[in-house]
Amino acid sequence: QVQFVESGGGLVQPGGSLRLSCGTSGIIFSSYDMGWYRQAPGKQRELVATITTGGSTYYADSVKGRFSISRDRARATVYLQMNSLKVEDTAVYYCGYARGGYWGQGTQVTVSS
Repeated sequence: QVQFVESGGGLVQPGGSLRLSCGTSGIIFSSYDMGWYRQAPGKQRELVATITTGGSTYYADSVKGRFSISRDRARATVYLQMNSLKVEDTAVYYCGYARGGYWGQGTQVTVSS
């Protein structure tokens, strides 16, 4: 049974940082490109960042230079380091396959003063 479990969300002030984690089980982690997505209220889910099995990364223009995706093969975990957070980063963040189609339950990130 495939499971993705996100954690690390919360309330942070503009300019602050958060680190999201995504623990995975039920998959051969080293075989899959992974990604982080987000969905803000009233908007469609959008791709934030991806990382390939070889460690190559992609970032949406809106987060480039501020967010960093990484993966730990031994822990079968994907991370998203978010720095210089903006109010418009407020959303539920989901971990899943880079190609989409399956995600965890999400973790809420709220950026507000």
